[in-house]
Amino acid sequence: MSTSDEPSRGTERNEPLDENRPTPDRLLHTGGERPVDPEDLVRLTGREPTPERLERARRKLEEEGPAAVERLLP
Repeated sequence: MSTSDEPSRGTERNEPLDENRPTPDRLLHTGGERPVDPEDLVRLTGREPTPERLERARRKLEEEGPAAVERLLP
């Protein structure tokens, strides 16, 4: 925990997400511990899930399977 007077950057579990900051690691999953869902795929792109983005991600996962995630991860 930081001891400075700087404002927190939304990395604590109970803090709201800031759309101008990258998605915190705690919200990203690689699928090793569970299957990847459309929300995970959208978040890997650095965007917030919307119904349209979730639908595109769902189709992409159906078409490409795990390769859809592997293309986004370094």
